[in-house]
Amino acid sequence: MVETVKRALNRISVEQIKLELLGNAYNSSSTFLGRLDPRTLLIWYVFFAIAPWFVYNRTILLGMFVLMVITTILSRVSPYIIFILCLGLISQIGWMFLVSLFFGGGAESLLPMLTLTLKLSVISLASITVFSSLDPERLSDGLSSLGVPDAFAFSLSYGYRILPTLLEEFHQILLSFRLRGQRPLKHGILYWHTAAYYFRIIVLVFYPLMLNTAKRSRTTVEALETRGYTYAVKNPQVRKMKLSYLAMKRTDWAFIAGSAVYIGLLFLAGYAYPNLLY
Repeated sequence: MVETVKRALNRISVEQIKLELLGNAYNSSSTFLGRLDPRTLLIWYVFFAIAPWFVYNRTILLGMFVLMVITTILSRVSPYIIFILCLGLISQIGWMFLVSLFFGGGAESLLPMLTLTLKLSVISLASITVFSSLDPERLSDGLSSLGVPDAFAFSLSYGYRILPTLLEEFHQILLSFRLRGQRPLKHGILYWHTAAYYFRIIVLVFYPLMLNTAKRSRTTVEALETRGYTYAVKNPQVRKMKLSYLAMKRTDWAFIAGSAVYIGLLFLAGYAYPNLLY
């Protein structure tokens, strides 16, 4: 078991994570969901990002979770993102359960936590599905066509696009700190010397990374203004030309209709069997 974990950790690197992020950001057109109109995915996402907060029927939440798992598989999400999601959910439920035990709770407190976990899982998987199925440009165009301010749509798209670049720059700065520094001669108990050394480097890397990001953002803004970005986003003809490729096809309507029918049947099943997870 230990050897398996070590081999898995050895395969994890910043370069591998960067490639996975690039694949998620720019290889979305090869999936079924990636070929849908961005407005379809955004409208679908808005429902599954809001509706679970108002649902307390565990049968309905479980059905939504199953649908999100299917759509996540169809969108070919990176295993690293799924791992981070699972780690976050497990750690959240873990500390909440420990707090409940501290205040006199017991195993019965896990059931309300299960409801919260299902809600967070549905919303998180819906977010992962949509953002893995939309490249930055289609995401920005979809938001603009739905009436979102162009400045906000572009900012979101730019942040999504520059994330792999920031990760690569983080890696380079981290390597420079490691090259100029000295690792602990002894790992210490449970490798705490090494862990403290790397945590210190990560904190030091944060400052030059933010400075370089600010410089990069300023250069990008100046380049866009030089090419007439402000005039273009305010010109109706340019906006119409930019969004002319967006079109709702049969697959989009079929996807929306299928999701609506599934949710309708799910609510009927939830009211008929509300205690499915008791």
